[in-house]
Formats: sequence, structure tokens, C-alpha cells
Amino acid sequence: MVKLIEKAVIMDEQAVRRALNRISHEIIEANKGVEDVVIVGIRTRGVPLANRVAEGIKRIEGIDVPVGMLDITLYRDDLSTLAYQPIVHGTEILADINDKVVVLVDDVLYTGRTVRAALDAVIDLGRPKAIQLAVLVDRGHRELPIRADYVGKNVPTSSQEVVGVRLKDIDGEDKVVISEREA
Repeated sequence: MVKLIEKAVIMDEQAVRRALNRISHEIIEANKGVEDVVIVGIRTRGVPLANRVAEGIKRIEGIDVPVGMLDITLYRDDLSTLAYQPIVHGTEILADINDKVVVLVDDVLYTGRTVRAALDAVIDLGRPKAIQLAVLVDRGHRELPIRADYVGKNVPTSSQEVVGVRLKDIDGEDKVVISEREA
């Protein structure tokens, strides 16, 4: 197992909260309201982030936006190279996504491969009017032509660094750290 050494905290609890609040406002503004918006979190950490964005929208607009969760395990392009048996948690999107704006939410945007898999999964579920992407952290190093519509924080990183998002819902605290693999 590779040991990680924490180098820096790049977002504390307040910074995470402010970023998600800003993303909620930007989604409302860009879509001229949220009547046709469905928020979908990419498992694992995208799900609690999606719920928080939806809570932010409700606080601002007073409207409950449908929230779903997307499991992209079977859509990964590296599935055949994984040595373990993948665990599929399932996708739960109760709202009709046809002719809606689907906002995918994830924690970190890196190569773009997770988002590509999520796009394939969403398209298999219906035909949205548009698909937008919201991420807490964009760290660069794209391998695919994918860009986030809403970004909490842009963080230039080296490919040796690891961006770790910790959320209260899963990890007991809200913060984003940059770590490096121990040599």
C-alpha cells in the first residue's frame, strides 16, 4: 500500500462551504432558475456534494431540486485492467432526465475519464436537454476534452500529487488536502 504524506490543506471547512454555496448560485443563474434541473452526484464523494448543492439551491430559491446518484463502475474504460471484482452500488435517479438539465457533481476533476464514464451512464438513462458538470476541485492534467461548468477551486498540481477531498458525511470532516506519495 502506498503511503501518502499530507503537504497542504487547500480548502478548510469554510472554504468548502463557500465554494458549494457559490456553485449553487451559479447553477441557478446559468439556468435562469432550476425548474428543469436535476442534480446527479457521481459516487462516492459526488453524492454528498450533490445533496449539499441541492440544499443550497433550496435555501436560495425555495425549490426542491431532484437529486440522484450515479454509479459509473461498469462504464469505466479501465474495468478490464482492474485486478479485483468491481463492486457495483447502483444508480438511483428517480427523476425523469429527458429534456432536463442534468448537473453532474463530483469531488475532483483530473483526467476527465470519470466524467466520460458518467456521460455514458447518463445517456443510457435518457436524453437530457443538456449535461453540465460541477466539481469541488479542478486539478488539471486532462486526458480528454472535458471542462467543468462550475468549479469550487482550481488547483494546479503535479501528477505525483494526490488531491484528497474529505467530507463530514463520509470522513467526519470537511477539507481538501494535497498529499504526495512517500518515496
